[in-house]
Amino acid sequence: MAMGASAAKLHISSAARRPSMVHLVAVAALCSLSYLLGIWHHGGFSAAPAGGAGAAVSIATAVSCASPTPTVSVSSTAGGPLDFAAHHTAEGMEAEAAPRRRAYDACPAKYSEYTPCEDVDRSLRFPRDRLVYRERHCPSSDAERLRCLVPAPKGYRNPFAWPASRDVAWFANVPHKELTVEKAVQNWIRVDGDKFRFPGGGTMFPRGAGAYIDDIGKIIPLHDGSIRTALDTGCGVASWGAYLLSRNILAMSFAPRDSHEAQVQFALERGVPAMIGVLASNRLTYPARSFDMAHCSRCLIPWQLYGTGIVIAFGSARVQNFQLISHHLSSYPSHILADGLYLIEVDRILRPGGYWILSGPPINWKKHWKGWARTRDDLNEEQQAIEKVAKSLCWKKVKEEGDIAVWQKPTNHVHCKVSRKVIKSPPFCSSQNPDAAWYNKMEACITPLPEVSDITEVAGGELKKWPERLTAVPPRIASGSIEGVTEEMFVEDTELWKYRVGHYKSVIAQFGQKGRYRNLLDMNAKFGGFAAALVDDPVWVMNMVPTVGNSTTLGVIYERGLIGSYQDWCEGMSTYPRTYDLIHADSVFTLYNGRCEMEDILLEMDRILRPEGTVIIRDDVDLLVKIKSIADGMRWNSQIVDHEDGPLVREKLLLVVKTYWTLGDNKQ
Repeated sequence: MAMGASAAKLHISSAARRPSMVHLVAVAALCSLSYLLGIWHHGGFSAAPAGGAGAAVSIATAVSCASPTPTVSVSSTAGGPLDFAAHHTAEGMEAEAAPRRRAYDACPAKYSEYTPCEDVDRSLRFPRDRLVYRERHCPSSDAERLRCLVPAPKGYRNPFAWPASRDVAWFANVPHKELTVEKAVQNWIRVDGDKFRFPGGGTMFPRGAGAYIDDIGKIIPLHDGSIRTALDTGCGVASWGAYLLSRNILAMSFAPRDSHEAQVQFALERGVPAMIGVLASNRLTYPARSFDMAHCSRCLIPWQLYGTGIVIAFGSARVQNFQLISHHLSSYPSHILADGLYLIEVDRILRPGGYWILSGPPINWKKHWKGWARTRDDLNEEQQAIEKVAKSLCWKKVKEEGDIAVWQKPTNHVHCKVSRKVIKSPPFCSSQNPDAAWYNKMEACITPLPEVSDITEVAGGELKKWPERLTAVPPRIASGSIEGVTEEMFVEDTELWKYRVGHYKSVIAQFGQKGRYRNLLDMNAKFGGFAAALVDDPVWVMNMVPTVGNSTTLGVIYERGLIGSYQDWCEGMSTYPRTYDLIHADSVFTLYNGRCEMEDILLEMDRILRPEGTVIIRDDVDLLVKIKSIADGMRWNSQIVDHEDGPLVREKLLLVVKTYWTLGDNKQ
């Protein structure tokens, strides 16, 4: 036998005596004992059922902001903390598997509301025409990226629990009074000591959002489950979406980051779904046929403007490319302006039979024209232009009642295609993928609905009413239009996420506490199974579908009655800091491995996570070891724990709590 300095090798000659039965039994017993001890060391002998004591890992956080050190702990029944840093690595590769910890500094105070892709200074480099400068413009180089921790403002406190948060928020969390002054007479928001209060008012609903929604409900069916998803353009502080929630209608609200500072941030602080967004030159980041209704209440969007390739005569002058004409051309005659690029985009994202609701200029202009400081002729011609665009899209005007007008999209395009023989503009699109909506430009053409065999058929398949549509097989899957996805796969995925969420609730104590979480983000939502499993909890989930994976599933999420958006996680998300209470990341780092830096994704997660918020990362154990080494330098408390199916599965869970700290803390 020879023993080397770096390794020991056992050499047995061919003439060696055959081992006896006693030797074989002894060796087998020792191997079995070593195996069982290894399993015990890594967390137990089997996966406990959801809620079982054997899986009782908890994330303990301080409820009070006065206790700044949330921790991750493992109960005594779970066998102690799981540490994979010294395992699953080849000899000499420890540095690669577990990089040396880096401590990340706090960003300067001016970055406390930093949104990397809607940065005000960067936006000024881009054209003002059609609000292009307010679209997404992300850092283009490493030199522009912030690699520091975005701080919470001094005095930041945990938001009020839902449903109280709908009506009240802490002033210190969003310290802006601009809207309280500018919108004072419209009852949007007011300051009350150290709090903001949201009375539910709006520019076009002085009696409150609830009464306004009741008026809409007299025109279209809001109470029978046929309308579930809604889009609110130019949402303000999202009171319309906030009050729809009590009617089981889930609204995606958006507004640009503009002079009305932090309106989307107010919405999110209230616990209402919202994103930063604008109708400018790019498509909205949703697939075709997403929403049951879309809404604009004095959102100041020039619905009648912007066609492409239109030639307009002004005396002897001729102007090509109507996109370049200013928003201020709303006073020109309707036959000039009836191009409606933004209404064409609304048509794309409305489901067959969906509704578009407009209140504010020019609706009911005969009553309001003096208050709007516009002429009667100007407002009349704007309305006629909108009516003409709607007709060219084959929409039917359902009713105009008081300050509210409602149009309905056809359930199929049978009649509309016939009408194209008379109405040539806009034509039907022939090339671009109707669901493609990540930096894809709007086109002045109608997105064709799926073909039907009968005039009474709903294009793409009829949706079940809510809540049945949540678990029913979505039409996009039932029709086989998503390659490689079967009905059986969808049903299995739904059941899998019920099981997984049950496991989360058994290992994360806060998940079982009503009111602890409100705003949830699923970074890789697939079919929306995580959100569907939480439908009975007082939470909402933003389902993000990465553009680098199978992005065809976002349409399925909307057909289930859930909401979400496309996202490239190599870039920032269009939301303010401290937006989400819990972030769920299933295989995100595997998906982006080699595409962009792991630390950039983690820093973005930290930016949008509230102090004392929770992160659940599911991924291969080797990746989780690397992630944890970075996370430990980000003022996160983290713990790797076993997969719900036990310790023998390579996929593990990294459970994280972000510690509480603010501007001025000594930790800076």
